[in-house]
Amino acid sequence: MNETIPVETIGIIHSPFTEMKGMPVQSLGAQGAGGTVVVDERFAEGLRDLDGFSHIYLIYRFHMATRTELKVVPYMDTVTRGVFATRSPLRPAHIGVSVVELLKVSGNVLTVRGLDMLDGTPLIDIKPYVPQFDCWQNATSGWMKASRFDVEQRRSDNRFA
Repeated sequence: MNETIPVETIGIIHSPFTEMKGMPVQSLGAQGAGGTVVVDERFAEGLRDLDGFSHIYLIYRFHMATRTELKVVPYMDTVTRGVFATRSPLRPAHIGVSVVELLKVSGNVLTVRGLDMLDGTPLIDIKPYVPQFDCWQNATSGWMKASRFDVEQRRSDNRFA
């Protein structure tokens, strides 16, 4: 299963990470990792009014994912799980989602913090993070038992390369 669904990109994410090994596995563990999101000029008008939000969702393609697996051992576990119950990049469409802090909007460039993806990652979409809509009070985490501290400390070990 190496077939991917073609999706148009709207820009490029520039992060301090040039290789997967050793990088944070979630944006919570990348709070000090700043960078930029360069949106294609033809979409720059769509960034209007985004600067009022403290955080945004970046939806992107795991462009270095070379295979698809329906069962994986996630970073925060030792048990094989269905890929859709994880955040593994080896999913069929190779699409990732991260919440990052939005520091500045300048033309078609966003300055952000909390990047947990590789430099040069293709951007598919941006959405505002709205706590009133996006933070569910009674949400559960299924098999995930790791603490915030565990997630902050975990780094990639190339298992999904």
